[in-house]
Amino acid sequence: MAIVTLDTIGVKCPQPVLKIAVIAPGMKPGDILEIAGDCPTFERDIRAWCHRLNKLLLSVREDNNVKKIQIQF
Repeated sequence: MAIVTLDTIGVKCPQPVLKIAVIAPGMKPGDILEIAGDCPTFERDIRAWCHRLNKLLLSVREDNNVKKIQIQF
């Protein structure tokens, strides 16, 4: 199991989801992707992506207007 981080701070949606789509094929079952972002629709877009592709959203944390979301593959 690997933990991969992706920093999308300052990147406007839907770019964070597009960046996840590029990384996703290289993720193995059990791997965790932690994405940081500050776009207003960031969490909503990530939740929709997880639901659509049946990925497990593990956690959402917010600190200083930056959300960190963990997805398990």
